[in-house]
Amino acid sequence: QVQLVESGGRLVQAGGSLRLSCAASGRTLRNYVMGWFRRAPGKEREFVAAITWSGASTYYADSVKGRFIIARDNAKNTVYLQMSSLKPEDTAVYSCVADGLLGAQAMDPGTWNYWGQGTQVTVSS
Repeated sequence: QVQLVESGGRLVQAGGSLRLSCAASGRTLRNYVMGWFRRAPGKEREFVAAITWSGASTYYADSVKGRFIIARDNAKNTVYLQMSSLKPEDTAVYSCVADGLLGAQAMDPGTWNYWGQGTQVTVSS
């Protein structure tokens, strides 16, 4: 059983940057793959990025490649999402996820076992 709590979401101008954090508690993450999803108003949840325990391998949605970077600090049980060149269409609630698969299957929300409640990111133009 793992609890995930996101933080760092706020209002930011288009073209700016922002770093989201996800703190895990309740159980050691061990070899869990970690990731991020987002849900924009009126839309279904969308996969953003995933990362292996070691941090050596990552997987990104096409919409964020080259702009977002996922990273983790296992000593702090924390996963990060560094976002740059933000666009208004990036506005969404961003949720941290744990215990999934790296690769195409990561895009399926049903393959992830733990979810945080999310943090709001709003990008203004």
